[in-house]
Amino acid sequence: METYMNSMCSQVRVRVPATSANLGSGFDTVGLALDYHDELTFTLNPDPTDGIAHVFIHGEGEDTLPRDETHLVVSTFRRACATFGLGRIGFTLEATNNIPQARGMGSSAEAIVAGIAAAAAFAQPGELNRPAIFDMAAQIEGHPDNVAPAVFGGLTVSWDFATAEGVGSVAIPGGEPLHGGFHTVNYPVDPAITAAVFVPDYELSTEKARQALPKEVPHKDAVYNVSRVGLLPAAMNPVVLAQAEAQGGADALGGNSAGAAQVTPAAFATAAAQANALLFTATQDRLHQPYRTPLMPPSAELIETFRAKGYAAAVSGAGPCVLVLHYGNTREAIDQVAATQLASGHWRVLHLPINTKGVEIERR
Repeated sequence: METYMNSMCSQVRVRVPATSANLGSGFDTVGLALDYHDELTFTLNPDPTDGIAHVFIHGEGEDTLPRDETHLVVSTFRRACATFGLGRIGFTLEATNNIPQARGMGSSAEAIVAGIAAAAAFAQPGELNRPAIFDMAAQIEGHPDNVAPAVFGGLTVSWDFATAEGVGSVAIPGGEPLHGGFHTVNYPVDPAITAAVFVPDYELSTEKARQALPKEVPHKDAVYNVSRVGLLPAAMNPVVLAQAEAQGGADALGGNSAGAAQVTPAAFATAAAQANALLFTATQDRLHQPYRTPLMPPSAELIETFRAKGYAAAVSGAGPCVLVLHYGNTREAIDQVAATQLASGHWRVLHLPINTKGVEIERR
């Protein structure tokens, strides 16, 4: 039986944020980390010959999730431990789950990232190797849109870079070779961007949601989504819009000095207002939401209600949660729009900041 001689510590605490994927237009590519977490503690068994996983679950899924080796966190942890050369570790897992299961808030991505991050923390000193964790997690999950923000925080845009058969990477003049597989770019998000997540009392499996999608879509619908998703990084960071406008004005005057390109309060206010208009447009979609509507009529109705009033609402992930994005504090107004749904007892709302840290670990 393996011993724990190679372990960096005897206990690791992991904190992983909830995520919302797609954001309307960015199907299978865009993800956003939310400041709402699952917290998991991995403690090595005192007896190194005890290779069993002892699982305790509190909160979401405590009545439904398995408490054995089939638990996604446990199986992922085992796989990562083998990769990191730790062998079969016996441990106690105590999970405090806040992220709803099968609702479109990245619960499976959270489980995968937590298992890999914990194994990495036991096996390696120092800061987490986030690119390596992302790469392994995306391979396990099969798509990167949820795992990327869970690892890095913020707004992420991810892709699967396909190389020719037998080719491992592509040479980039003046830069590092680009290897095949999953990649991601992390974009800044203005702290004033708020996310309201409406959580219904019914579930929808990702598998069923994917089965509802057609194998092909009209070319005009693909172009429609491409034009929308390109707006998301700017819509989520109004400072960039204001700086671009200021720089444009400075260039038009024949100079680009720092003073000439400073953002004025009026310019920033204009950019903030523009951000909400861009958020509304950027969250439009024709690739997946229309085909999934029959699977979640209450969610589709709520989205329509919000969008009719100018709010950037979309299905969170595969659903059935509904995500509403807005620049500025409009909590009361947002709750008022959904007053009927909230009063019904079938919905609850989470008003959440955007998470910018991604997965966090603490060794003990």
